[in-house]
Amino acid sequence: MMMLIVNLAGLALMAFIIWWFWLWTPRTAARAEQGVVPVTVDDGVYDPAWIETRRGQPITLRFLRKDPSPCAQQVIFEDLGITEELPVGEPRDIRIVPEQTGTYRFTCQMQMYQGRLRVTD
Repeated sequence: MMMLIVNLAGLALMAFIIWWFWLWTPRTAARAEQGVVPVTVDDGVYDPAWIETRRGQPITLRFLRKDPSPCAQQVIFEDLGITEELPVGEPRDIRIVPEQTGTYRFTCQMQMYQGRLRVTD
């Protein structure tokens, strides 16, 4: 009986890890009409983790890292070729002019913190 409980707990943990790292998507989005979008990096998440903007519209994402975890040290927009260091307690502005529509993932260097930048027409 104990072995069954341990196996079920292991399966539940694996399902949670798969959901957290690959299947989870935030329910609300910050819409970047113009200007600066503040993004807080704390407790293992980007807030907001879903940002929407229009193609060709310049936006600035202002990251404020509150989490001292080494995992939160960088933000990476792999598809856009952007990697920036995020010092603790200091805002870091990242200016982006998205030229292509689509959804661009941004993560920490270990891909535990996750967010999406959605670019529309």
